[in-house]
Amino acid sequence: MHEQVKDYYGKTLQSSQDLQTNACCTDASLPDYLKPILAKIHDEVMTRYYGCGLIAPDLLSGMRILDLGSGSGRDCYALSALVGESGFVVGVDMTDEQLDIANAHIDYHAEQFGYQAPNVQFFKGYIEKLDELDLADNSFDIIVSNCVINLSPDKEAVLKQAHRLLKPGGEMYFSDVYSSKRVPQELVSDPLLYGECLSGALYWNDFVNLAKTCGFADPRLVEDRPLTIDNPAIEARIGHIEFFSATYRLFKIDDLEPACEDYGQAVIYKGTIPHRPKHFLLDKHHFIETGKVFPVCGNTYRMLNETRFKDHFEFIGSWDTHYGIFEGCGTSLPYDRVLTESSNGGGSCC
Repeated sequence: MHEQVKDYYGKTLQSSQDLQTNACCTDASLPDYLKPILAKIHDEVMTRYYGCGLIAPDLLSGMRILDLGSGSGRDCYALSALVGESGFVVGVDMTDEQLDIANAHIDYHAEQFGYQAPNVQFFKGYIEKLDELDLADNSFDIIVSNCVINLSPDKEAVLKQAHRLLKPGGEMYFSDVYSSKRVPQELVSDPLLYGECLSGALYWNDFVNLAKTCGFADPRLVEDRPLTIDNPAIEARIGHIEFFSATYRLFKIDDLEPACEDYGQAVIYKGTIPHRPKHFLLDKHHFIETGKVFPVCGNTYRMLNETRFKDHFEFIGSWDTHYGIFEGCGTSLPYDRVLTESSNGGGSCC
């Protein structure tokens, strides 16, 4: 499977226009502050980037970031601008053609962003075998990935390696494709369906349980949208399964509880995170307005109190009294099925 994916992304595809579905695409809408950064990315890097959107969580200045499946380096270079000269970005990819492009433009981007020295490095390797690279345990603040983990034949190994490499309080923030049911093996084995980020997708509930097994006790869904295949031949083969593009954040925090427990706690967002003066979005169910007391479960309290977000919140309450479980910890499909104009679900987003 590795060789098939390398051939598909290294030789078959020459630009994002060669993709036959929109499954490998994240949402094309970008915040205004990111657009000037992307405008500085080298044209060759942009051309050989197979997707859209940008996986960039908030509060990145000074962070050390690892990008799994970094491809031509587009996200790495954009993140290098966001972390600043005091931060550093490492990209890992297995495809020689992609790495050649990424490495060719390291000095170019350092000059574009006004840095004395580059703050980006690329490694050739497999995202399931990060232990074979010169990467130390507990050495990254954030790990990102943009629609790549579905291409891995061993997703459990990817998540375990990510957990090992993250610092305590660090997070894995990534977009990927998920399915509404388990994909049959005969479709998983199809090189085209796999390369198009469809048949390698995890059934969403298998992903949630796998994340917990690998040490990420409370996966948080940030955003999602249904995918349209927009290719009759491919849809005839796999259209009986629903697919969703979803962004999750997984925090490396020991002893998070398996459900949302109520301790009578709350937080107040100070409005001090750059580009987020009016609100902060932790996940799909936590849209926290500036200055407003916002009740939270114990896990959410810790996700804000034991991470890089701590200084941007006031914290109310203690652990003295347990009031039971927060409602809403269900087991039904967590994604939205309805396509809306804002979801950009119709047609290809590339």
